[in-house]
Amino acid sequence: MKRHADAWSAVRGRPWRFLTSAWPWRSLAYLASTVPLGIGVLLVLTAVIALGALTAVIVAGLLLLASLPLVTTVIAEIERARLRLVLPQPSGGERPRLRERLRTWRTLPVSWPEIGYAVLLATVGWLVDAVVLTLAITTPIVLILAPVLVRYDAVELFGWRIDHAAEAGAALAVGVLALAVAAYLVTVLASAQAALARLLLDPPEARLVAAVTELRRSRAGVVDAFEAERRRIERDLHDGAQQRLVALTMTLGQAELELNKGPAFDLVTRAHTLAEEALEDLRATVRGIHPRVLTDHGLAAAIHELADRSPVPVDTELHLAGRLPARVETAAYFLVSEALTNVARHSGARGAQVHAWVAGNTLTMAVVDDGHGGADPARGSGLAGLAARIDAIDGTLDITSPPGGPTNVRMTCPISVN
Repeated sequence: MKRHADAWSAVRGRPWRFLTSAWPWRSLAYLASTVPLGIGVLLVLTAVIALGALTAVIVAGLLLLASLPLVTTVIAEIERARLRLVLPQPSGGERPRLRERLRTWRTLPVSWPEIGYAVLLATVGWLVDAVVLTLAITTPIVLILAPVLVRYDAVELFGWRIDHAAEAGAALAVGVLALAVAAYLVTVLASAQAALARLLLDPPEARLVAAVTELRRSRAGVVDAFEAERRRIERDLHDGAQQRLVALTMTLGQAELELNKGPAFDLVTRAHTLAEEALEDLRATVRGIHPRVLTDHGLAAAIHELADRSPVPVDTELHLAGRLPARVETAAYFLVSEALTNVARHSGARGAQVHAWVAGNTLTMAVVDDGHGGADPARGSGLAGLAARIDAIDGTLDITSPPGGPTNVRMTCPISVN
């Protein structure tokens, strides 16, 4: 278990490690449980189909036949549990629980691979396993016990007649070798059947969807971790460096009151001015890392603050009821912040508008200006980084900026992100 992830990888490993591991026994248990399960499935399917066909003239028979997918669903869940014997790794993705599937089975599409696997298990699977198990178990046991059995009667196995002690000793050695071969045979067969079962019960398309879902979840987790780190830095700067700068400016202000006019007073005044400028720069940096107003009051209040600080007149039309998920609010805020910064620095616009609304489960945010246009994310305007941030929450960023304007920066993203 510690050295190999599944039975098939164990078979391909070193022989002594494989033979002394639990994989041959787990594979034996998998094949042995297939026999009673296959017989039970055969009896159940035969009974359902036979009774359904006999009573097809009445409604009860049709209902019985219609319940066949429900039966195969239960069989598929049992098989998925058995697969852990030889394929311990999860099949990928979160599947609905059996109770949920049974509750809503009428609304679910028919799973033909599950039906096909049930038929295969009932007709061929258990027969093959029964034959292989009989040979793999009885042959080594008879050969190993040949020195004891030959005392009472001759032993004949596959045309080999063992009737004296010398041949019984050779049979014992062959029996030990046959035991190792049987371990490999049982494990290979179990691995092949388990791989076929997983292919039918968890097709590659489902695993691909599960992988994409997991990728989205992990990517969103990276975004959340990044935002948490940004907030930590913002708190450290706000509660640490910013407070010390405030104390420094206050101290310098008091020193100005105590000093008389002269060179020392001029130096203190200059230092006071520089400290106030540094404090303002630090506050701007803190707001850029993660604005406090966004955390405390939400996206609408943060956008109004951006509009008030913008040197270009900004009209806002926001239809946002309540708070949105934190990562959505953060992405929308920095989109507006970057767009308004570009408007002030590069567009030559006389005015801009910020629009935001929620329709269904989607947030749409748009920033429009009447500047000369020509905005291009590829030129390093900061919008390229925003596109990556928005893409991480399954959103899209569209920029329309023909020469001569206007420029329209639009973000759409789902509110419920994984």
